[in-house]
Amino acid sequence: MSNTRMPAWLEQIPPVTRNLLIINVLIWLVEFCSGRFGETLINTLGLHFWGADKFNPVQILTYMFLHDNHTILHIAFNMFTLWMFGRILERVWGSRRFIVFYFVCGIGAALVQECVWQMTWHQEYIDGIAALNGLTPEAMADAVARNQSYFQSGLEGMKNALVTVGASGAIFGLLLGFAFVFPDMPMYLFFIPVPIKAKYMVIGYGIMEFFLGVSGRQASVAHFAHLGGLIFGLILLLYWRHKGTLRGNNFFY
Repeated sequence: MSNTRMPAWLEQIPPVTRNLLIINVLIWLVEFCSGRFGETLINTLGLHFWGADKFNPVQILTYMFLHDNHTILHIAFNMFTLWMFGRILERVWGSRRFIVFYFVCGIGAALVQECVWQMTWHQEYIDGIAALNGLTPEAMADAVARNQSYFQSGLEGMKNALVTVGASGAIFGLLLGFAFVFPDMPMYLFFIPVPIKAKYMVIGYGIMEFFLGVSGRQASVAHFAHLGGLIFGLILLLYWRHKGTLRGNNFFY
C-alpha cells in the first residue's frame, strides 16, 4: 500500500490555513502556466466594478483566490503572511471562527473597493481623456455630459477595466487579528533590526495604506481594499471582545 500522508511540515499547519494556502497556490499556478486561460480566469472571477457588464456577485468571493499572474511577489507575500499569522490565529480561535473572520475581512475589502470605485471611476475617466485631448477636466466633463451617446463606449470600457484580485484584504484583517490577540508581541520588518510591537505595526500599516490610497500612488494596488479588510476585521473583533469571546477556541453565536 502506498503512503498517502501529506508531508509533516504541511500536516502541522491547521486545516483551514493549510487548505487556503493550497487552493491559492494551485490557482496561481494555473493562472501562471496556462497563458490566455489565466487571463480569462482573472477576467471572469476577478472583482469588477458593480456597474460594469463583467460584474458578477460571486466575484466578491472568488477574487480572493486569484493573484497577479505576471509576478510571484503578490502571491508570495500574501501566502507567507497567511502562513505566519493564520496558523497562529486558527490555533487560538479554532477553525470555524478563523474562517469566518477571514471571509468577513475579504468580503468587506471587496465592498469597500466597490464603494471607492463608485465615487471615483467617472472622474478618473474624465481626467484621463482630458489629458489626451488637451482640455481641462471641467471642459471635458461638460463635453461628456453633452454627448453621452458619443462617449458611451468609452464609459463602459472604463467600468469594465476596473478589476482587482488577491487575498490582501483578508490578509490585512489577519494582521489586525494578530495585533488584537497579541498586541505587545515584538515583530520585525524586513531590513529593520528593531522590534516593533504588533499593535503599532498594524496602526502604521493602516496609516500608510490610507495615505497611499488618497495620494493615488501605486495606483495598481487596491489600498482601499486593504483598509476595508482592516475596517471589517476591526468591527468583528470589537464585537467578539464585547461578547468576551475574542480569545476563545469555540465560536459563539
